Amino acid sequence: MLFQNKFVHYFSIIISIVFICTLFYMIYKSIFIVDRQFLDIDDKTYVNQVKIDDFTYSLAKRLTLHCKGNELCEVQSMLDFTTNIPYKVNESIARSARKVVSQNYGDCDDKSNLLISLLHVKGYEAYFVLVPKHIFVIVHLKLNQTINKKALYIDGKAFYKLETTATNSKIGFPLRYSFDQIEAIVDPFKNKKVKYKSLEYRY
Repeated sequence: MLFQNKFVHYFSIIISIVFICTLFYMIYKSIFIVDRQFLDIDDKTYVNQVKIDDFTYSLAKRLTLHCKGNELCEVQSMLDFTTNIPYKVNESIARSARKVVSQNYGDCDDKSNLLISLLHVKGYEAYFVLVPKHIFVIVHLKLNQTINKKALYIDGKAFYKLETTATNSKIGFPLRYSFDQIEAIVDPFKNKKVKYKSLEYRY
């Protein structure tokens, strides 16, 4: 009887330790998710679903295989794939790249998450731009040839607008927002606002 009581006692201690460790792990994971995905912008909270994983890696590789390192070809190919996914308003939080592709629809948040994930797989510097009721992607290109499109210059560095909601749109989609309407430029992989001193929109 004494042996059985000791066994029950030690077993209950082990169960308690496992429970406490699991609880702390879940709290840590929750804090990590909030820190990496939730960003307060003015009086709103933005939630990103960007990810580099096996799915986005293989998709980006497949979409750009024919480009042989040509950055205009690569970016346009990934943009074409994204814009040809049907636009449909998503009433819940933004979805992951895998869900957008498998469910074959998305709004500006969803499709921007997909596109920027693909761009990061290929090593492009790209950010989200948040404006009233919309989000789009900008990408930096190290062009060897000229592109006759205006770019958004952040501290003198050219970024071209990519509009995921316009079917068959091209690199350098016109910026139809004033600088006052830009709520934030965000690096979703760091989940932080991009700090800058100057902003221009020009050729």
